[in-house]
Amino acid sequence: WLVLFLLVLIGAGDSGAYFAGRRWGRRKLASHVSPATSWEGVAGGLVLGGVFAIVAGAGFGYTGPSQVGFVLLGLATVIVSVLGDLFESLIKRYGDVKDSGGLLPGHGGVLDRIDSLTAAAPFFAVGLAWLGGAR
Repeated sequence: WLVLFLLVLIGAGDSGAYFAGRRWGRRKLASHVSPATSWEGVAGGLVLGGVFAIVAGAGFGYTGPSQVGFVLLGLATVIVSVLGDLFESLIKRYGDVKDSGGLLPGHGGVLDRIDSLTAAAPFFAVGLAWLGGAR
């Protein structure tokens, strides 16, 4: 269930960032690396990711201090996923390419679909172990 949680958490963070950024995005986070990424989008990703972590954490039996730790880990994981996305965008900029491949048309390539996850998964695993493991 933790793998599914992580996948949905990253998806929620990405979706929250996309919709909040489209609606309220004014202040660019790193326009030279990723022109569409805004601070408002990151905030939207944190909100949606946080709500999901609260609901899922309670559903998985995290209560009291352990739920707070689980939610904080979820929020930190969303931040790390944003950093992974920015890092992959930076690599593409250095390579002077727009998309990382054509396997997934309209998505910027395979790397654009997994960049957040490749950064967030190890962070989440270490954080979960630090919190005491799975329930």
